[in-house]
Amino acid sequence: MSELALKTASFNPKVKSYWITLGVITCLVCLVGIPLIPIVALIIWIVAGRMLAAMSANLLERKLVVKRGVFFKEEKSIPLEKITDVGLSQGPLMRLFGLYRLSFETAGQSGHGALVSLLGVVDASEFREAILTQKDNLAETKPSKAKADEPQSQVELLRALTYSVKNIEQMLVTLLEEKK
Repeated sequence: MSELALKTASFNPKVKSYWITLGVITCLVCLVGIPLIPIVALIIWIVAGRMLAAMSANLLERKLVVKRGVFFKEEKSIPLEKITDVGLSQGPLMRLFGLYRLSFETAGQSGHGALVSLLGVVDASEFREAILTQKDNLAETKPSKAKADEPQSQVELLRALTYSVKNIEQMLVTLLEEKK
């Protein structure tokens, strides 16, 4: 069963330049890497284009689906009800390129940091708001459904408890008879 995508993220092509700049800065920091700058920049330029093309994020009715990876494909499906925080961050170098990082943290997540982070989403704050709005809409519809099912589940619970009490009484009668 395929769901209709409510919002699809597109990624800023400046991410490519950001990655190259980050690679060049890393090489400059390592004096040994200075002669490797042209090679590193070329490799990043080639791979970054493919990485950017492989990245996607789709907001569906009940989940967020994130796909990425060139060599190692990765697809994560995050239920909206499990998302606890959608962070929006921008470092100094990202600010230079006009990029933001969206990070998603979920309930029950082990370890520190974000479960998934997306770099370079176009209109990142708008995409973030769409996710949070859909999460809220989903939360609002759920309680009314639970209240409708509540009387039925209470009756079932009462039946199960009554059945258990009758079984315990029967076991007690059997034990008492065996002791006599």
